[in-house]
Amino acid sequence: MKTLYLDLISGISGDMFLGALIDLGADFGQLEAQLQHLSIAGYHLHCTRGQKSSISGTKFDVHVSPLAGPNPNLNPNLNLTPSPLPHTHEHTHADGTQHTHPHDHGHDHGHGHGHGHHDHHHHSQDHNHDHGHPGDAGHPHLHNSGDPAHSHTHPHGQRTFADIRHLIETSGLSDWVKAKSVAVFQRVADAEGRIHGVPPDEVHFHEVGAVDSIIDIVGACLALEQLGKPRLLASPVVEGTGWIDCAHGRFPIPAPATLAILAARQIPLSQCGEPHELVTPTGAALLAEFVESFGPMRGLQPGAVGYGLGTRDHQTRPNVLRVILAETESTEAHARDWEVDTIAAIEANLDDATPEMLGHFLQQAMAAGALDVSLTPSQMKKNRPGVLLTVLCRPDQTDPFAELILTETTAFGVRIQEYERRKLRREIITVTTPLGDIQVKLGRLNGRIVQAAPEYESARLLAEKLKLPLATVYATALKHLPTP
Repeated sequence: MKTLYLDLISGISGDMFLGALIDLGADFGQLEAQLQHLSIAGYHLHCTRGQKSSISGTKFDVHVSPLAGPNPNLNPNLNLTPSPLPHTHEHTHADGTQHTHPHDHGHDHGHGHGHGHHDHHHHSQDHNHDHGHPGDAGHPHLHNSGDPAHSHTHPHGQRTFADIRHLIETSGLSDWVKAKSVAVFQRVADAEGRIHGVPPDEVHFHEVGAVDSIIDIVGACLALEQLGKPRLLASPVVEGTGWIDCAHGRFPIPAPATLAILAARQIPLSQCGEPHELVTPTGAALLAEFVESFGPMRGLQPGAVGYGLGTRDHQTRPNVLRVILAETESTEAHARDWEVDTIAAIEANLDDATPEMLGHFLQQAMAAGALDVSLTPSQMKKNRPGVLLTVLCRPDQTDPFAELILTETTAFGVRIQEYERRKLRREIITVTTPLGDIQVKLGRLNGRIVQAAPEYESARLLAEKLKLPLATVYATALKHLPTP
């Protein structure tokens, strides 16, 4: 089976991912032509060869022209906000050539924060943005990237997730590209919705809604389609350190949206000593949507290798995204689109712990981030009744949870084992019913809804408000599920 392995030594951004796929063999000319199916005009693409730390690869960039907006020849009824007036910007390409042309900053240059921004490996500038969120009057959004000499203030047009979804779904792209592009944006919209407390459809996109980020995400899906829709695997996710100033305030790296996207997929994250953001929200959303599992290479037969270049020169690692196109044995499991990850199970048999002690431990373990904790009745030596205590967690959490068991229970030792897990692709939707809105968790397999479960807290609050049995609220929510 054709498999694409992502080596995330320097994180991932949308443009680096697309550059790596082009370097791997995706046809840039065909990609450029297919992107014309989108109702967007006023941009041009650059694809150049260059080097980072003596590694040769492909640098992909989107440059947005003045007043970029809907393409008048496509979908004339689509009314998207035009981009603001341009300023002149000079840049040097990886091949050494230099030119000057106008940009509007619907194009992010890779340093938007918290809105699924473009590529923080991009051109070094400092921008003071004024961004509005649903229900507020706008927050100053300051991007610091080390160049205080270049500073300006300008407004942004806004598009909701519903606008972007309509833009993609009414295009002439293939059904697979449409579905996957919308799914990537959905992950960012869900994350932003949780951060700001608004429904995903009402989330206003700024950097992600800009032309360059739409091109990055749709372009990535087009390139994967060109490469035969391989299954994706990746190394563990590595992020930098430091602080960012964004619309949400001053936050440590990772940015709020990046962290929310990775958390929704329960993707493990480690930080390195690079004092910069390495994983953008766009990159995180691509990982969350496409990558089945994260870990070292296992059983791959490497073939073609591609490198997508960033802009910064890192201190400890080359600023590249390496992608490896390989062959793996085709199995029945890989024919399904469920998510695959690895979890650890920590076990201890206890015959002398009190119920109060065990109840207290369960509360502590769940509060510390355990995936699950269970107590199973068991028969111990000397005919004593006991329990099997099991804690499920991420593999990188085994030491803290082992210590918690040894210090908070009567255990003298623990057993640890790792398991590969298969999970339905999950999403939480809001179902509108005659009783009111109810959140429902959906589980999908190969595009079908195979599990649906009303969220307890959402249903409980509505049941209490209306003085109805909880079972009635559950049944009403399931009755009004959307058509698959």
